[in-house]
Amino acid sequence: MSGIRPAHVVVVGASMAGTLAAHVLARHAEAVTVVERDALPEAPEHRKGVPQGRHAHLLWSNGARLIEKMLPGTTDRLLAAGARRLGFPEDLLTLTAQGWQYRFPETQFAIVATRPLLDLTVRREALAAGNITVRERTEAVELLGDAGRVSGVVVRDVETGRTERLVADLVVDAGGRASRLRPWLAALGVPPLEEDVVDAGVAYATRLFRAPPGATLRFPAVNVASDEKRGEPGRFGVVYPVEGGRWLATMSCTRGAQLPSREEEFVGFAQGLSHPIIADLLRDAEPLTPLFGSRSGANRRIYPERSAGWPEGLVVVGDSLSAFNPVYGHGMSSAARCADTLDRELGRGVGSAHALQRAVSAAVDDPWILAATKDIDYVGCRVDASDARLYGVDAEQRLRFAEAITTASLRSAKASAIVTEVMSLNAPQSDLGSNRMLMAMRAGERLPELTAPPLSAQELAVVNLDAATVAPS
Repeated sequence: MSGIRPAHVVVVGASMAGTLAAHVLARHAEAVTVVERDALPEAPEHRKGVPQGRHAHLLWSNGARLIEKMLPGTTDRLLAAGARRLGFPEDLLTLTAQGWQYRFPETQFAIVATRPLLDLTVRREALAAGNITVRERTEAVELLGDAGRVSGVVVRDVETGRTERLVADLVVDAGGRASRLRPWLAALGVPPLEEDVVDAGVAYATRLFRAPPGATLRFPAVNVASDEKRGEPGRFGVVYPVEGGRWLATMSCTRGAQLPSREEEFVGFAQGLSHPIIADLLRDAEPLTPLFGSRSGANRRIYPERSAGWPEGLVVVGDSLSAFNPVYGHGMSSAARCADTLDRELGRGVGSAHALQRAVSAAVDDPWILAATKDIDYVGCRVDASDARLYGVDAEQRLRFAEAITTASLRSAKASAIVTEVMSLNAPQSDLGSNRMLMAMRAGERLPELTAPPLSAQELAVVNLDAATVAPS
């Protein structure tokens, strides 16, 4: 079967999506050029092109397995560098609006580390192929071609301002939230793309702390969630164990709530969450960094696959295609799903860029709908979307069903396993409404409701807390 066989591919952006895309495209093309505006650090350091890089990140098991398939040994390299493998729900202390989650035995997992370590570990291996060239401090400024076919990009050297034309058989936009795809396409005469936006006004504030000795290995991650049904802005927080014996703590809120802007306000914000467990952990912990904030948390999705005039020679992946509220941890896994789809479809001999884009777009559908249907219920959420699934049922009915699912998953191992499969992207979002889920909700064994964080005496001891401290007042 004949199909796309590019001689030269240009990937715009060395994000996780761009890095993984370049790696798999190098199997199908004679040469791959990655164009990246930043200088890529040789150590796990932050860079401007990853604006959310200082905040908490999860690499869910679906994404971790796909990356392991593409780059064998990645998980071991991450763990050797200090990343933590968390078994879910066993290694996560979770409080939802419906109560505390029982820490059932592991059914899925996630890798947690700082984003710079995750990026560096993947990038070193992914871009090592001899037919991949990385052009650092170089930015793409326009597309070459016309409305029918993209034939390359014009790039500019950030230092000198000199421009150059890079001719390519295929251009992959992995420019992330900062992608300039829409004006580029307009300049070629391509009709505007459909776009959906679900923006709850999510903001983030993050600090790194020194964890008590042994805590990053013998204490669970912590997630204190918000309650979108209360009709007030959401407030939530997480603490993840990361490399170097540190805790990465991220506080978040939706539109209308006040995020801490000064370092001395950080623990106070955690104290005001629906349970003070995070404040209890951080109150005496040594802060290692200033407070870093971000407000780029809107859910945005474009639909190139719906365009009747989508040009040949162009594919969009990662956050350029669909960006999510980072609190759900799906961005890196979605990047891996896009790359895996590129590899699979090119291997099958896909015949057009439009067909290739259609397959890639399908790969981000589940994380999109998971994030959008969650955030749309927050007070003050701004919605400009045509996705019928966001409006298909009455909002109150959707909230009641979501609450019933969450309540069941807190105290039923079977229901918890299904929810964890979906959240880790190992099962489709539709499984939340499946007969299997309904049976788990109706007939599954329910444990008693927890009234305090499910922590053992040994876990409390390692962080110098006692049961009375974390019990409800």
